[in-house]
Amino acid sequence: MGQAVPGEFAYRKVYRYLEALIEQASGGGPCKLPSLRAMSRRLRVSLATVQSAYNLLEEEGRVQCLPRSGYYTQVAAKAAPMHPQSPLPVQPLLERILLGHERRLARQRASGVAPRATLGDTRLRNAVAESYTRSSSLYWRAEDVQLAPDVQALLDTVLAGLALQGGTVLVQSPCCWQVLHALARAGMRVLEVPADSRGNPNLRALARLLGAEPVCMLVMPSCLGMPQGRLVSPHYQQQLGQLLGQHPVWLLENDLDSEHCYSGPPRTRLRDWVDPRSLLVLGAFETAVGTEAPYAYVLSHDAALAKAFAERAFRLAPLRLQALALMLGKRQIEIHLVELRTELERRTQYLVRALALQFGQQVAMQTPQGGRMLWVRFRQPLRWDCIVAALADSALHALPGRQFSLQGRYQQCMALVWLGDQPDDLQQAVERLAQALEPRCGRPASVSR
Repeated sequence: MGQAVPGEFAYRKVYRYLEALIEQASGGGPCKLPSLRAMSRRLRVSLATVQSAYNLLEEEGRVQCLPRSGYYTQVAAKAAPMHPQSPLPVQPLLERILLGHERRLARQRASGVAPRATLGDTRLRNAVAESYTRSSSLYWRAEDVQLAPDVQALLDTVLAGLALQGGTVLVQSPCCWQVLHALARAGMRVLEVPADSRGNPNLRALARLLGAEPVCMLVMPSCLGMPQGRLVSPHYQQQLGQLLGQHPVWLLENDLDSEHCYSGPPRTRLRDWVDPRSLLVLGAFETAVGTEAPYAYVLSHDAALAKAFAERAFRLAPLRLQALALMLGKRQIEIHLVELRTELERRTQYLVRALALQFGQQVAMQTPQGGRMLWVRFRQPLRWDCIVAALADSALHALPGRQFSLQGRYQQCMALVWLGDQPDDLQQAVERLAQALEPRCGRPASVSR
């Protein structure tokens, strides 16, 4: 069973309890869940609290209410296993705000103040469109925004809706693992173009491949290339936009991390330099709000893509979506991002100093300009069994560099994320990492040239 989160609303605790019951029953067919009264007595909460939890699960498509019978688990298709995800900073303030909005909306609906028809993705799609609109010539409408449960489901639908599955796609390498493995899962032929030391795309290599290969899509960062955390300069954005104007390919602009630039949002993004008719903008709420908001979105003017999402008909919790719309409208996410950028930069600076003191010239790294990761290249081969064991109970998280490539690159690289608060704890974790890299952990490691 899951554990309650301190300060969590009562209906969320019931919701998590029911989630655990559903997970236990996931091995077979539909299973009957406890009645409202039975759950109320068992957990010592009101009937209204239990009803709110069941409502949320029903809206998510995880339970079904049968008249005069009760609630039953829904049989769903088994999800494909996800690649290990990079850890995210905990966002307790925004998650509390999100759940607070959701609780008020649930009360309004229960009292008949808010009709069901006004809830759901319409308000969130409109809020996202407004947040991305820059001017009368660079604007988005609610119908241009499509939502999905997560990045993987969204990219699967995009590739299927545009009939790109199995085609050739160019990505800047190293590439965001979520995007990379979604492309691989769709059977795409992925060609990787390494960025230069400053994080800018290799335009000559891109031009050569666009002219020689049957490329149907290009994946590029909006302004911040991850996991290296380097900003793409406006000059290179403009040059890339001009290059794309010569080739009829889709541009998938990765906007997942662009709000994490330490110096604040850049004045220009890649989308400012390209034809909007061939543009797809990928974003998500989780990196800013937290795990309570896993939803992803894509902006596109393409009618075929809108039809594909309508046919896919994702069942998303409308109260959660409307709560996110309220947060966007009140600028609560935007305000919080100012503090988050400062916190991410502080943690990264601590990590850079600790690694420099511990390893010196044994590592190559650049202080990032944004994001939550530090990209590090070691001189010796990496033994991941030792690294995982050494960092298992620490706030220092290491992701293998090979996770960011499908072509076996970056075997001696890792992306490090520090989620702790105490410099002494960080120093201890870095010392344990150094011990894990010593030759005595496994067979002796040779130094690469």
